[in-house]
Formats: sequence, structure tokens, C-alpha cells
Amino acid sequence: MMRRHLSKLLWQSLGSQRSNYSVEALRFNLDGVTSCPFKSRNNDIRSTNCDGPGCPKVMTYATSCATWSEISQEDHPASDMLVDSFGRFHNYLRISLTERCNLRCQYCMPVEGVELTPNSHLLTSDEIIRLANLFVNSGVDKIRLTGGEPTIRKDIEEICLQLSRLKGLKTLAMTTNGIVLAKKIPKLKECGLGVINISLDTLVPAKFELLTRRKGHERVMESITAAVEYGFNPVKVNCVVMRGINDDEICDFVELTREKPVNVRFIEFMPFDGNVWNIKKLVPYAEILDKVKQRFEGVKRLTDHPSDTAKNFMIDGHHGTISFITSMTDHFCAGCNRLRLLADGNLKVCLFGPSEVSLRDPLRAGVDDLGLKEIIGAAVKKKKAAHAGMLDLAKTANRPMIHIGG
Repeated sequence: MMRRHLSKLLWQSLGSQRSNYSVEALRFNLDGVTSCPFKSRNNDIRSTNCDGPGCPKVMTYATSCATWSEISQEDHPASDMLVDSFGRFHNYLRISLTERCNLRCQYCMPVEGVELTPNSHLLTSDEIIRLANLFVNSGVDKIRLTGGEPTIRKDIEEICLQLSRLKGLKTLAMTTNGIVLAKKIPKLKECGLGVINISLDTLVPAKFELLTRRKGHERVMESITAAVEYGFNPVKVNCVVMRGINDDEICDFVELTREKPVNVRFIEFMPFDGNVWNIKKLVPYAEILDKVKQRFEGVKRLTDHPSDTAKNFMIDGHHGTISFITSMTDHFCAGCNRLRLLADGNLKVCLFGPSEVSLRDPLRAGVDDLGLKEIIGAAVKKKKAAHAGMLDLAKTANRPMIHIGG
């Protein structure tokens, strides 16, 4: 009886979206030859030709100069649930704790605001821990808490404490806007939070109000300082670069790394529902790096982790580092190891894909862990080889970023 109920739930969740989940190898035309979707596209990235889905070499990744084989699945209690049809092993879960936020950033929330999911439809803290435990038992070893703004949840410390106790979890991280972080850092660290990313797109207070539609720049800067003082190393600062808005501050952000263990992460502007994305606002990674090299000497490429979304660099004489998230001009889909659990309980296997499957509904219907694993595994298996490319993404229906989680 339970098996029939599970089967019905699974097809209800996936049924209308099956075509969106269909696995299609993205084809790139390189030098006039149709090649494997994961073949290198520039000289500083190693990759390996393959025959498409199922190829054992498909895990070569797109941000650095090493291969996925450096991470052996023997190091993880991986279940088939976390491996897609291209052999990508998903050991990183991002959990959105809330759709609410105390800022109104232009690239995250439409000017008219968003319709919030009723509280009764959001995951409870117990449901979050139950699902997180299932993922960790299946091989996830890193969890990142996002929002909305995760620090506005009253039970954020308790959630961190419970997650940090999960056997097998190696890293508990959080992405926050930093508005209330400074006063919460001592308790959050005590509860097991190990990595902090703070979103900050300008060092100019007046421009901060323009971008976020709220005050609070000074509090964000205080949170960065507090994170450094409490031993988070590095403190990661996420900066979405937009032409004509903050691209004149690139080198000022790099200066943050001179004296402090800060990793500034320059993120290419990405299209999401309601953020009025325009290709003219996009500042490509190569252009940002050029500006940095013109100003600073001794900019050197670092060897990245095989599943890293960032291209990482050090600068001679600087305590910190800089990184580039190149989702638009040089995607890193080949090494993607991320899954997203949204605040309403939907599982999203690709940041840019519209397809989602509910875990909340079967969970509340009494489906056991084995049944939940089948639902998750079915969604993961339907993950595409790569996203559609920036121009097509701009036309694709997707949620606002505040619903998805940063």
C-alpha cells in the first residue's frame, strides 16, 4: 500500500515536469567540431573528451586544473540517490531556511516584492533536520544555509546546532546579508557554524541603499570585521558585479584582501525572475580579472577544488584571496555537486532549471526514508548536463532569487 502511495506521489511531483528534467547533453561547437559537452573551452582549463552520459571521465570540472578523480567516492558513503546520469556525485546541499529578508536587493527581489509562501507550507525545523539527516546519511558532507535571510529565523542557532551534530557532515556554512550577523556570530560559531559568506555589492553607503532599498551598510561592514575576529578564515564576501552600478569598485573590493583573511568572490550578474537582467549589465569574468591585473601585481591562479564553482586567485602581499563565479561566461556544470532544498520543501537540482519536486508533501504524507530517497534519486537522475546558456536563461521561467536561496 505504501509503495503504491509513494509511486503516485512521485509521478504527481515529476509528472508535469518530466520533459523539463529530460537529460540532454549540451553540445558545444568547438573549432567547427561537435564535441563532448565537457571539453575544455580555454587553455587554462583541463578537461577530457568523453562519450556523454555515463562516461567515467565526465567529472572533469570547469574551474581549475585538476580532475574529479582526485575526489574518490570511496571517501564518502555515497548512495546512488546522489549520482546523476552523468556520474556527478552531489555531496553539497543548500537549504533555504526562509523566503523572508530584511533587505530588498534589486537582483534578488522584484521591485513589487514577492508573494510569500504561507507558513504552514514551509518546512518546520524538525522537517529540515529530518531531510538533512537523510541527505547526510546518503553522502552529503556539506550543507549551506541560505534564504531569504537565514539569520532572521528565531531558531537559527538551534538549527545550526542540530545540523552540526549530524554524523558525516564535515562543513556547515551560511550565506547572509550581514545585517544582524555581528551580534549572532558568537552563538552561531558555538553551535557549529564553520563557514560564512557575506553578501555585499558596494562599499559606498549611499549606493548600498540604492541597491538594497534599505539602510544597513555599516552593520554589514561590522559583521565582516566580527567574522574575522571570531576566527572565520577566510571570511567570504560575495559581490555581484553590475555594469554602471558597482563595476567601478572592483579594485576597492580587492583592497579588502590586503590586510584581512577575506576571500572576495566576484559573481557574474545572473538572470532570475523579476531582477530585470540585461546582458549590458553583465561584466564578464575576463574583464574583471583584467581590471585587477592592471591595478595589482603578482596576481596568481590557485588550484581549485574539483567541485569548486569559483576560479581562485591570490595576490602577492595580500592576506586574503579573490575568486570569480563565472556562471554566465564559463559555466561549471560539468563538476556540479549541488542540490537545493527550498524553504517550501521543494528540491531543485539545478539553480537555473525551472523543475522542482516536493519533498514536503510525501514527508507529511508519511512516506518513509526509503521512499523519500526514491523521489530524490529520480529527480537527481533527470538533471541535465548543463544549463541552457545566458541568453536562453534570460527567457526561461524561474523563481526570484529570494525564493530559491542565494
